Amino acid sequence: QVQLVESGGGLVQAGGSLRLSCAASLFTFSRRAMGWYRQAPGKQRELVAIIASSGITNYADSVKGRFTISRDNAKNTVYLQMNSLKPEDTAIYYCHADGSGIWNDYWGQGTQVTVSS
Repeated sequence: QVQLVESGGGLVQAGGSLRLSCAASLFTFSRRAMGWYRQAPGKQRELVAIIASSGITNYADSVKGRFTISRDNAKNTVYLQMNSLKPEDTAIYYCHADGSGIWNDYWGQGTQVTVSS
């Protein structure tokens, strides 16, 4: 059974840092784009960052320069390093495995990130 298990969320003060991890039980992991999304209360889920199988990355404008997505294909894990956190970064963060129209897409269960002012 496919699982995406996120960890690393928590409560942090503004200006602080957190590192999220997503361990995926996917034999196709290295061939997939992996992404981090977030959903704040009362808002739609939005893309935060994505990393292609090639390693090319893309970020939402709101996190550019503060967040870094990376992957370790040997560990089937994708990371999101979040620095200079702001209260508006408060949300549930979800890991996503993109199927690219070839395989099924998968979502993790989410991890809460709360940034206090």
